[in-house]
Amino acid sequence: MTFEQLQEKLGTLSPEEWHQHKSGGGWVNNLAKVDDTAFIGENAIVVSGNARVSGDARVYGNAWVSGNAQVFGDAWVSGDARVFGNARVFGDAWVSGDARVFGNARVSGDARVYGNAWVYGNAWVFGNARVFGDARVYGNAWEKSPLFIIGSKHSLTNAKYGHIQIGCHCQTIDWWLENYEDVGKKENYTAEEINEYGEYIKLFKKVGK
Repeated sequence: MTFEQLQEKLGTLSPEEWHQHKSGGGWVNNLAKVDDTAFIGENAIVVSGNARVSGDARVYGNAWVSGNAQVFGDAWVSGDARVFGNARVFGDAWVSGDARVFGNARVSGDARVYGNAWVYGNAWVFGNARVFGDARVYGNAWEKSPLFIIGSKHSLTNAKYGHIQIGCHCQTIDWWLENYEDVGKKENYTAEEINEYGEYIKLFKKVGK
């Protein structure tokens, strides 16, 4: 990526505030800190603030790391992923696709966050956990993959302990069991779709967290 292309992405920039990382050629704001051992691909951007990429971490594709975010260890951030806020990605973790990790979220170990998934707030995804699709995870720590179902209308995520997010609504599992029929009717679900989601919610009650 040329500096002119960087300007098109981010708006008016001063050339003296940026440099290209020697390993990979990606653009790094002078306020950010990137170790020589890290790799920043030519189209990746370590944007601003106190962002840090260290160790043997790799940021490539069209990925961005910004704010106070840190990527370190052997972690990879790739595709069109964004890591920002106070987020941390470390260990052997991967964040890829169109995924977003932000807030105070942590992704570590061998965890994978990909697709259009978001991990944010105070969530911690670690171990061998997988967060993918349109999943939204924003509470508590997840060592195992949170239950995620792609339904006929909206996806369902065990977004935090005891809760299900369906579309933009996040409520307790028990609340959904009591109210899913009324919500379905309000959202113009068919009777078959309401029954479908009722079965999903019962499954979350049985095997979710």
